[in-house]
Amino acid sequence: MRSAFVTGATGLLGNNLVRELVARGYTVKGLVRSRAKGEQQFNNLPGVELVVGDMADVDAFAASLQGCDTVFHTAAFFRDNYKGGSHWKELEKINVAGTRDLIHQAYRAGIRRFIHTSSIAVLDGAPGMSIDETCLRADADADDYYRSKILADRVVLSFLELHPEMHACMVLPGWMWGPADIGPTSSGQLVNDVVHGKLPGLIPGSFSVVDARDVALAQIAAAKHGRQGERYLAAGRHMTMRELVPMLGRIAGVKTPVRQLPLPFLYTLAAVQEMYARITSKPILLSMATLRLLVREKDRTYFNHSKSEQELGLSFRAIEQTITDTVAWYRDHDWFKSQTSSSRNRTPSTLTAHLNKDVNIQ
Repeated sequence: MRSAFVTGATGLLGNNLVRELVARGYTVKGLVRSRAKGEQQFNNLPGVELVVGDMADVDAFAASLQGCDTVFHTAAFFRDNYKGGSHWKELEKINVAGTRDLIHQAYRAGIRRFIHTSSIAVLDGAPGMSIDETCLRADADADDYYRSKILADRVVLSFLELHPEMHACMVLPGWMWGPADIGPTSSGQLVNDVVHGKLPGLIPGSFSVVDARDVALAQIAAAKHGRQGERYLAAGRHMTMRELVPMLGRIAGVKTPVRQLPLPFLYTLAAVQEMYARITSKPILLSMATLRLLVREKDRTYFNHSKSEQELGLSFRAIEQTITDTVAWYRDHDWFKSQTSSSRNRTPSTLTAHLNKDVNIQ
């Protein structure tokens, strides 16, 4: 592996992957939707060529795949973009059809190594159960986003059946945190909300929290050592919001809410927000689909990483270090407004963003 093509290069996972690849001496072409955002993210990082394009139109940037030997596919349409209602058209076009077009164009460009960023969304198990890569989720138990990730995996596996010379495998991240999250993704938004005192209370549910830099390392290891057609978990550590928010508050040096928001209140909020979305077409705090997912997935985020540890050498840094580095990055880049200004203009937290299990992918 000498030259890599990274989709979603300005996303939380994508940008950390680009940095890890460059640090190891690889040249990188990074797919970005905005050249300005790409330049902001990489700041003339040597060895990175920006390719402006969109996963909704792979053919438009397909020529740029020439000269690369590996594709790392991290781009996706994800739950942060929800505005209430259904978004299946966008999910199918980008996550499913986009993946299909990309792997075909990569093959035509002579690329024979393809690392697909899947999701813990494709896995399922009973509450409290240790879930591994064999515990596949049934389509009937998936919402639209989860179904799009299931179908994207099938696109990759179907391609391998017809093209056995293509080396492709899948990495399944959990809820990613880490520095350089300029989106911000749901984790970065939670950091900003907590620091600014915008979190109205704790939500129920549990999550699998992972450092995006560890996921990036897992992807590179999968390119080198992963077996064709295999899934590799990189989900991280099981945590509840009751554990995560106080830890974030201690590290950031701010007070955090201690009361849990009751489900009846959340259902009422979601119903009102859905009506608001239909009227305004603006992003909402909490969709009904997300709330139903939150309730169903509670305590279904215990993952067994034995396979990734043995085959990829996967390990995870302490979550405290991840949060410390994330908070420090936002402070160093002047993202936090003064607490005085924030307290005068408090708004509800963007709760929807905090409920996605793998949201980190852009």
